[in-house]
Amino acid sequence: MQVEKRVRALVEEKIADRPELFLVAVKMLPNNKLIIHVDGDQGISIQDCVAISRHVGFHLEEENAIETAYNLEVSSPGVGEPLVLNRQYAKNTGRTLAVKLANGDTKEGKLIEVTDNNITIEEAIKEKGKKVQLVNSQIALNDITETKVLISFK
Repeated sequence: MQVEKRVRALVEEKIADRPELFLVAVKMLPNNKLIIHVDGDQGISIQDCVAISRHVGFHLEEENAIETAYNLEVSSPGVGEPLVLNRQYAKNTGRTLAVKLANGDTKEGKLIEVTDNNITIEEAIKEKGKKVQLVNSQIALNDITETKVLISFK
């Protein structure tokens, strides 16, 4: 969609001088809700979200890029949002992930390492009659259909 492409360009323009910030996603929903997810290596502040929202909103209005009324939402991806960028994986090293694979399997474990093509998680494997063993599993990013960070309340 043309609007999403323009919004991507506007966000990239706004964060160009902030290498620690990165654009995750731009979605225009059918109900004219424009969602922009931006994140940072150390998270993103509300002030950064406000600045991006003002920049994008101003330019979209000036260019009349969206002809009807719309709702603009700028935030970091929520806890339930899947990881989509390699940079998000790196940011979540040490956290527990649920990884859905293309073959239908699901793996859970602590993210140990991230490379350009793979992630390594530490899984707790329990076999009958044996103690739990921690096993490192390397997973190709191409084999992953969805990854979410698991939140522990322990």
